[in-house]
Amino acid sequence: MVRLLGRSDARPARRPREPGSRRTPESTLGGRSLAAQVFVLQVVVVLLLVVAAVVALLLQVRHDTGQEARNRSLAVAQTFANSPGMVAALNSPDPTAILQPRAEAARKASDMDFIVVMNTDGIRYTHPRPDRIGKKFVGTIQPALDGGVVVEEVDGTIGRLVQAVVPVRGAGGKVVGLVSSGITTAHVGGTADRQLPLLLVSGAAALALATASTALVSRRLLRQTHGLGPREMTRMYEHHDAVLHAVREGVIIVGGEGDLLLANDEAQRLLDLPPDAERRQVLDLGLDRGTAELLASGRMVTDEVHLVGERLLAINQRPTDLAGGPAGSVATLRDSTELRTLSGRAEAARERLDMLYAAGVGIGTSLDVTRTAEELTELAVPRFADFATVDLFDAVLDGEEPEARGALRRTAVSAIRKGAPLYAVGERIRFVESSPQARCLREARAVLEARLAGSPGWRAQDLERTEQVVEFGIHSLITVPVRTGSLILGVVCFWRSERPDPFDPDEVVLAEELVARAAISIDNARRFTREHGMAVTLQRSLLPRTLPEQNALDIAYRYLPAQAGVGGDWFDVLPLSGARVALVVGDVVGHGLHAAATMGRLRTAVHNFSALDLPPEELLGLLDELVARIDQDETDDSAGAPVSGATCLYAVYDPVSRRCAIARAGHPPPALVRPDGRVEYLEVPAGLPLGLGGLPFETVELELAEGSRLVLYTDGLVEDRERDIDTGLELLRTALERGAGGSPEQICQGVLDGLLPPRPNDDIALIVAHTRALGAGQVAEWEVPMDPAAVGEVRAAVVRQLARWDLEELSFTTELILSELVTNAIRYGSAPVGVRLLRDRTLICEVSDGSSTSPHLRYAAMTDEGGRGLFLVAQLTDRWGTRYTPMGKVIWAEQPLP
Repeated sequence: MVRLLGRSDARPARRPREPGSRRTPESTLGGRSLAAQVFVLQVVVVLLLVVAAVVALLLQVRHDTGQEARNRSLAVAQTFANSPGMVAALNSPDPTAILQPRAEAARKASDMDFIVVMNTDGIRYTHPRPDRIGKKFVGTIQPALDGGVVVEEVDGTIGRLVQAVVPVRGAGGKVVGLVSSGITTAHVGGTADRQLPLLLVSGAAALALATASTALVSRRLLRQTHGLGPREMTRMYEHHDAVLHAVREGVIIVGGEGDLLLANDEAQRLLDLPPDAERRQVLDLGLDRGTAELLASGRMVTDEVHLVGERLLAINQRPTDLAGGPAGSVATLRDSTELRTLSGRAEAARERLDMLYAAGVGIGTSLDVTRTAEELTELAVPRFADFATVDLFDAVLDGEEPEARGALRRTAVSAIRKGAPLYAVGERIRFVESSPQARCLREARAVLEARLAGSPGWRAQDLERTEQVVEFGIHSLITVPVRTGSLILGVVCFWRSERPDPFDPDEVVLAEELVARAAISIDNARRFTREHGMAVTLQRSLLPRTLPEQNALDIAYRYLPAQAGVGGDWFDVLPLSGARVALVVGDVVGHGLHAAATMGRLRTAVHNFSALDLPPEELLGLLDELVARIDQDETDDSAGAPVSGATCLYAVYDPVSRRCAIARAGHPPPALVRPDGRVEYLEVPAGLPLGLGGLPFETVELELAEGSRLVLYTDGLVEDRERDIDTGLELLRTALERGAGGSPEQICQGVLDGLLPPRPNDDIALIVAHTRALGAGQVAEWEVPMDPAAVGEVRAAVVRQLARWDLEELSFTTELILSELVTNAIRYGSAPVGVRLLRDRTLICEVSDGSSTSPHLRYAAMTDEGGRGLFLVAQLTDRWGTRYTPMGKVIWAEQPLP
């Protein structure tokens, strides 16, 4: 069919022949009739058979010649190598004189081209040409030296030959020489030359016979085709026309010169060709440049899509000269406009589903309102819109429920290019009633503004800014309310500028789906913000806002709540009697309001227990019992989680003795930076976390040099998901060593710079305490005998000491206090009795004795002779109390300095 279409008389061929017309033999032969084709085919087949026979004979003769040459060479070499006297001749003084005549006689007798005898180094002893004797043999001899046989075909000095190399074995099978014989392949051949003339004569006879028989058959076939009737010919042409005119795919044939040879009806319709298109150049038919150049080029393409008018045509083109045909190309055209439209819709639907899936997994990854809004805009640009903005009410950003009126704040913006004249992030916006945003909030539904240039309501928002937006190229807008239930949190705007077509209603549905999914995450983040804010407020209200005044320690601290949620870390600085100071650091496992509330309860308990002046191990024991009771109450109530897992470290520093007593319950060990810069972790028994009970706590007491830094911290500083506690402790040691010479504030900041993760998962509490000491000039001590008469001497000594301190104003009240306390110690206590004065921020009077009984304040009756001393002490001092020591007790009282 292609051959018919490619003929120059293809168009006349479409018209059926007249019923009475007949085709002459001459015209049939001139048109390459079937008889002529059969004639040529049979002649070619016979000719190919003759050629194949000749080639096969030549190949067989060559194979037989080579095989014969191998066999003869190997047989002659082996026979000569095993001939009598060979070994003796090789071992003789002149092997050539003995072997050369033998070799030549054997060569001539065996009709070989050469027989060469050589030593194991390949040096010839014999050769048909005497000038070659004494030279090295050309060929492979190593396998023969190893006892094998070598047969190879080489190009020698006498032409292409086959040679064999065999070993000559001496006594014990040792190879003492080599024998090689060879013969040229031309010398062996000759059979082919004798058989080839006969074969050629036979082939010529066969060819002549076949030609004659073919001519007879062709003549008969010509007579039969010459008698075809008009109906058969008409049916042939009808089938031909049906293929060209009824097929629903365009077919065009272009000649080698770029002229259109044929175009069927479908091709003329699809390309809108003029009636006289055939025989004209394709480039002159008025087609678009790309399509015309493709058809004229003749290059091979598959389903290449071109826009022709309003149709999308898929073009397949193949050149016609690939199989030796005439120059040119055949192209088929298929209208894929509707298919492409359906495919585009399916692709758009797939893209929307993919976008909704991405929204489900990509929006709401953090419980932060601003970040969630940013995730929505980043997803929408550029996949859905060129610009996206999110405006939320301020109450939403604060975690509160907003009212759907008033100003909004621009929370997030994403843009495909910079410089858009839209409101910036953080700017407060109040939309006018006619704007699409205000209508969206008022009606709680999405609003489409397909053409912003023709929207007076939108332009009324800000005439200057909206004009700049239109000039920037933004031409279409969709506004969608951020709504969860009946609560409206803000509005999302999608803007289009790059694509010329505006948003359509289908895209409004997609925008609503995106915002609906984001609204849930924004509302969750809002609720979290509210709860987090409440928890942070509670937590900060339970932590110390300022540190108490004291002279024993210079303290700097840092407290950083976790970004994921408030926790239960806490710290405290508690002044104790005798100018001592207690440092407390604790951690309640978990986050949220429950952890913060539990932390407050434990901190209050530590305050109360520290007022009793208990040793660290006893205080932790009482705290452990409290936590156990809290756990029991929580378990019985089944409304809260147990506190088990809380840790605490309690340290008491005495600036007079410079001794520090430390105990811990499951808490990380404290670090000590000595004055020379060395850093060590104090070996304090860890103990069990609070609430587990069962084992007592241990206190370690050590003396600290003045100027030491005691570092207390919670595990959030040294441990997180990306590093274990050992690594964190080493990092803390490095940071402390680096900042050892700095102030406590500088050390705190240096530690946080070196260890603080970008987003802490746990609370961090850090205390750096620089130790001080009360000098000898600030302390005065006396031992008091167990005699009431000694009270006067003590009062006199105290008055003298106060005079040296320029505190004469306190002499009277101090004498009254000491008189009462010392008299009670002598009367009701036991030896030894001592008096100590401390000049610190206050004047501290301490009376110690060996008894463990504590006096109690009471109101004396009018008739009582005693009972008024402690009441008098309480009235004259700011604070007073009792603390117990391993040797007894100490009653102390503090007076403000003048």
